[in-house]
Amino acid sequence: MKNNKAKLLAAAVAMGMSVQASAAIELYNQDNTTFAVDGLFNAFYVNTDDDTTGDSNRVRMGFLPNWIGFNVTKQMDDLKLGGRSSFWITINDGTNNVTDTAIDVRQFYGTVDGDFGQVLFGKDFGLYARTNIFSDELLLGTGLPMPNTGGVTFGNISIGYPYATPNAQITYRSPVSNGFQLAVGVLDPDSGETVGAADQARFEGELTYATDFDGGKFNAWIGAAAGDSNVDGGSVEGVAFGARVNMGGFQLTASGFDQEGISSVLADRTVGSNVESDGYLVQASYSANGHRIVLSHGETDTNAASENELDSIAYFYNVNSNLILVAEYDMYDSSANNDTDQFAIGAVITY
Repeated sequence: MKNNKAKLLAAAVAMGMSVQASAAIELYNQDNTTFAVDGLFNAFYVNTDDDTTGDSNRVRMGFLPNWIGFNVTKQMDDLKLGGRSSFWITINDGTNNVTDTAIDVRQFYGTVDGDFGQVLFGKDFGLYARTNIFSDELLLGTGLPMPNTGGVTFGNISIGYPYATPNAQITYRSPVSNGFQLAVGVLDPDSGETVGAADQARFEGELTYATDFDGGKFNAWIGAAAGDSNVDGGSVEGVAFGARVNMGGFQLTASGFDQEGISSVLADRTVGSNVESDGYLVQASYSANGHRIVLSHGETDTNAASENELDSIAYFYNVNSNLILVAEYDMYDSSANNDTDQFAIGAVITY
């Protein structure tokens, strides 16, 4: 079980999640047209002690690959037309492909905004479990150890949530009303390019809520997915949910998922419709004067008798608004009795 899962993780290791830069660099703003760029650079020194592969020391990317993104908008009467493309790049080429850097286009979509809300068409992250992963406090760290693999580490993918894989889609988002916003979309089923990909479109949706209160903020969300399994032709479904409260520098986030027939690693992949999996992620953090401490615990179980846990503690220091220093320690516990400890220290630049 552990070896099969490791192969699947390794096959997906070039993937990661999007954290939009807090302040993109605006390059053009004239005649109701804007063009801006954002990006992220990171590298970590990582020591990994794995029961199977032993001790290793690496210089590698964290949970997020390095990326550069381009954003354009144009106001046309009552409509705002927009678009985004982002290119995600590994710094770990390997000796077999010395300068053949992998470039992953995770976003390439257009948007139409108006009083009715927004319509997005193109390639973007899926809706199902989207906010679960966007809310992960370890996005700028490392998370799940990935010994002896190239590319990114894995955050809490397969531990606290499945990855909302970027996919071709047509998605509608409603205007925000009293803090609520609804997103519904139809997504391509991975075009049958890989084992476990369905051949019928997937329907996904997510309802989010956000509000401010005296001295703090509260967010909550619930998402769902429904489609067919390419393994046995049965129906698949899943629900993902969570909430976050922030007050006085303290932040508590709890999220989870419960699904049938959907991979616990990649949310766009299907497994047998009788395969059930569920998991949760609980995180607490405290931030003050540029310092942030994070405690994290995640678990995922399947009815195939697979149980996996990850405990992490991380420290983030904002040197300034663009440079962040990171130190993290992770402890992975697998039901296959293959445990891994990992220490990582690195730096992240965002713009």
